[in-house]
Amino acid sequence: MIIPTALRSLARSAQWAVARLHTKSNRWPCIPLQVLARLHSGDTSYPLLEHSKAQLRKLRNQERYLRRKIRATYSRFSEVPDSIVVQGRHHVYFEEEGNIYRMGLGHGDQDAEVVLRADAEGEGEGSLQRVRISPGERVLAATLRTPSEETRCILVSLGEPPASPQPLLALNGVFSFEWATDDILFFTSMDNLRCRHVFRLDLNAEEPKSTLVYEEQDPEFFVEVSSTRDRRLLTVNCSSKSSSEVWLVDCSTPLAPPTLVQPRLPSLLYHVEHRDRQLYILANTAPGQEYQLLRAPLSSPCMGQWEPLFTPPPGTGLRDMELFRDHCVLAVRTPSGPLGLQVVPLADPTRTSAIQLPSWACALETRPDRVAGGEAFQFLLSSPVHPPVPFLYSPREHQLFLEEDPTAPPLPDYHTTRLEAPSQDGTMVPLTLFHMPAWGDLKEVPLLLHVYGAYGLDMNMGFSPEKRLLLEEGWALAYCHVRGGGERGLGWHRAGRLEGKRRGVEDLAACVRRLFCLGVSRPALTALAARSAGAVLAGALCNRHPHLLRAVTLQAPFLDVLGTMTDPTLPLTIEERGEWGDPLADPRHRDCIASYCPYHNITPQRYPSMLITAYEGDRRVPLAGVWRYAERLAAAVSAHVTSSLTPESEPPPSIILDLQPGGDHFGPEDFDLSLNEAARQLAFIHRELGIPGKATVRQA
Repeated sequence: MIIPTALRSLARSAQWAVARLHTKSNRWPCIPLQVLARLHSGDTSYPLLEHSKAQLRKLRNQERYLRRKIRATYSRFSEVPDSIVVQGRHHVYFEEEGNIYRMGLGHGDQDAEVVLRADAEGEGEGSLQRVRISPGERVLAATLRTPSEETRCILVSLGEPPASPQPLLALNGVFSFEWATDDILFFTSMDNLRCRHVFRLDLNAEEPKSTLVYEEQDPEFFVEVSSTRDRRLLTVNCSSKSSSEVWLVDCSTPLAPPTLVQPRLPSLLYHVEHRDRQLYILANTAPGQEYQLLRAPLSSPCMGQWEPLFTPPPGTGLRDMELFRDHCVLAVRTPSGPLGLQVVPLADPTRTSAIQLPSWACALETRPDRVAGGEAFQFLLSSPVHPPVPFLYSPREHQLFLEEDPTAPPLPDYHTTRLEAPSQDGTMVPLTLFHMPAWGDLKEVPLLLHVYGAYGLDMNMGFSPEKRLLLEEGWALAYCHVRGGGERGLGWHRAGRLEGKRRGVEDLAACVRRLFCLGVSRPALTALAARSAGAVLAGALCNRHPHLLRAVTLQAPFLDVLGTMTDPTLPLTIEERGEWGDPLADPRHRDCIASYCPYHNITPQRYPSMLITAYEGDRRVPLAGVWRYAERLAAAVSAHVTSSLTPESEPPPSIILDLQPGGDHFGPEDFDLSLNEAARQLAFIHRELGIPGKATVRQA
């Protein structure tokens, strides 16, 4: 089951995350064209660009050295399991380097056949987003995202074996999509970063055409199409930050109008699965408006018929749900932090049992079923420093199986330590620490902090070879699970949104201080990394407590919250009011945003050094907002140095704006470019923290 919004499994609904969760934009005004022209021509007559280019040149030797080390680490873990595998009636389909291939079932070793290339129809390279095979394996549909962030859905006729796949047609602007039959595809279209229309494509027609079947009227709602696990129903999911509504399409009668499960109500969130004419519903109807599992007959699905089956313990965050013939398996994050499974027997929910997962596991990614109707829960477990490991849980046998790979490289011993930090209001905030040195030897180790804290999302804690490299070189890595995220359920998100956004800043400061108090590193050896909406908390921390950090890296950062939320002409402003507030309509929201907004609270003081990476093609965080923030920050640093009565013994902090041509909000798709970017960021924090390396460290 693909659960939208806070319960989403990012690996299974990557496009949804792309469009809705890591999205923010600043005000639209562009950087003057002459600035960009001089940037690309090498002209450095603008002081900020001149300083940034000079500082980046000083990092090149260290960057090259670290790029080689990161590449070597990638090579060590190059054989991690691939989750993009789909099995049809005659073939198994898999992705490699952005292309889709297939191999026949039961034919032993054979050459893979190309089904779809990433540069299909001469559109240039694109990244694969979603793949769906029609029920009878007659047609494959896949969406590609181009470097300009446009999406294109390619339909390929698979034919009867041994016929070769043939391109059928292409649809522009398609976002989510599902097959109802071999001939009928339902899909949503994206316009200006919003999805509000659902269409039905009928391939049986003399000329295939799309028919509008649903139109969303409320600008705060986003529309997605998904399928139930048994593939009997399609769901049209309409979701805002605080409410949702689901419509059903019966795949046996796909031309009939969709039927409504439960009309949207303020603060009601729910998601639907199906089995044997019964709907299984996750809804926030438990105490504290948390999620619980309920059941209702398909013939009478409204809220009055919802029967509670299972309520997770308070503070539990739900990650995913899989429905099998006799069991429902819930992937959860327990209040203490570790991941686990809750197995609910459908015939007798009182016999629900908990399955403990390995203590090192921080991320769970559901693997697509290789066979339709399979009765095993397949998933990958990983952490930022532990490569993905395939697991299988069999509800029938009530056993967890590890699919071991004898060729996998051995992992050196390391520690996963789960801690809590008391925030300003007494709330205990969880944090996860990875380290190789013993606890008593952490005082002088460099520390890299991570934070996000928005949209009810857990931080991304999947495997990262760069983080593995830092761990093996003696770093400590800390992940701060502040309010606004989803680690402790819906209440954890509610406590950190709207007027609660300031709590996320207080939580982050509490985590940093707690680590120092426990003897983990010190400010001069501490860096903070954040991207997108996570930059709000990182920037606010730098304004309030700059002494806690030595260096900060920000990617595609959201930094002008007040400017963005007062401009309703931007694509996402109205939709995001449930997260940040409406400063135009509510003075309390305006005052709250103004109190923490990174851009509006810059003041002359000694800031940490900062590397800000922005992308010219980013439609969610346009360059103008990042440019203004960097200029104001650099001016504040300069004013502090000029007005300081006592000359500082150390060089002033560096404010570096790394403007990347092209790209989008999610960084470069090209592996080598992404490798360069990772190496540049590591080179920056090595230099600023004075960590020795092959290249020269900090230069004035």
